[in-house]
Amino acid sequence: MITISAKIKELVPQFKIGTITYHDIAISESPQMIKGRFQLFLESLKLEGKTAADYPGVAEYRSVFKKLGTDPSRYRPASEALLRRVLSGKDLPAINSGVDVNNFFSIRFAIPIGLYNLDKIEGDVEVRIGGVEDTYEGLNGREMNMEGKLLSADSIGAFGSPIVDSKRTMVDESVRNAMHIVYLQPSMDESEAREMLESMAKMFTQVNGGTAEIQLI
Repeated sequence: MITISAKIKELVPQFKIGTITYHDIAISESPQMIKGRFQLFLESLKLEGKTAADYPGVAEYRSVFKKLGTDPSRYRPASEALLRRVLSGKDLPAINSGVDVNNFFSIRFAIPIGLYNLDKIEGDVEVRIGGVEDTYEGLNGREMNMEGKLLSADSIGAFGSPIVDSKRTMVDESVRNAMHIVYLQPSMDESEAREMLESMAKMFTQVNGGTAEIQLI
């Protein structure tokens, strides 16, 4: 079961997330076709001449962070950080077929999206604001203090955030079951959100195989 804390709903009444649960997937090096399509997409973004702030998803999630008490200039949503990197002309290193597709989604929709090893998640999941006890080793190798920040936690503790995810639930080539947590724009209506989640699930399973189950919360 995945829930959103009452405090978040109080501060951002339209707050919503989507989840996609995958089973029997096969993570590997991204196929050359996917690498090529991703590179063409990134090149087309650069030609548009936009800044990260021009994307509605970026602007809306900066607003969400502010309402939840997080300074978005100090702690950027990961999707904004990816967009800024791409638009400044820097390359995105290929990691694996799961993470690469996830990065594509984050940039394409300009919203934070986390991909997690489902078999490393224990018990129910709550999306909430972090407390003093919420720390973890981030994918960036740093010890992350998540107090006052938007995060996802299971019975063990915090494991993910729109800012940076934990090493505990990272997705590598050994992963067979995974879960997307999609931080949807609060302004997005339910039908549009479901359509987005369905398109993500379809592309992810086309690349990585397996089955997908969608939930809107």
